[in-house]
Amino acid sequence: MPKVDRRIAKSQEAIKKAVLELMSEKNFDDITIQDISDRANVSRGTVYLHYLDKYDLLDKLIADHINEMRVICESASELDFIDANRPWFEYLESNYLFFSTMLASKGAPSFRNQFREFLVEEFKDEVDITKGKNHGLNEDIILQFIVTSYVGIVEWWITNGMPYPPQVMAEQVGMLLERNL
Repeated sequence: MPKVDRRIAKSQEAIKKAVLELMSEKNFDDITIQDISDRANVSRGTVYLHYLDKYDLLDKLIADHINEMRVICESASELDFIDANRPWFEYLESNYLFFSTMLASKGAPSFRNQFREFLVEEFKDEVDITKGKNHGLNEDIILQFIVTSYVGIVEWWITNGMPYPPQVMAEQVGMLLERNL
């Protein structure tokens, strides 16, 4: 992987932070490239150097976080649900601005859909309807139940200002997953 120039990385981070801050203040449709460049303290040309438009910027921002969550899942794949959830909730906490903006914003419904699709992929191998408590149940229904619950609990936790620390969330959600999968 080629090394990214620190100035480029710094500009991209400033641009991403700017769009998130703006989205927490107003509707995504009302945000302009000029707003983003002003907030990031870069020129409009710099924004266009890295992104086609604000939609491309948002898509890449979402993809970055989905990819990072995928890495977390891969690294935790051999752990039980409680231990596997700890890095998840720590990541959510450390990226609070992104997740709170994406889950609260009417301008970013694509994030919620991509988040759901990602979770379906991650949980589908955990569903076993051949034996145990889920024997004879419909795999799609179980999967949708788990994914919808997971998205809902993350959304509740983030939008309520993370009332419990990541460790507590990991333990509680992990136990609930173990009971249902």
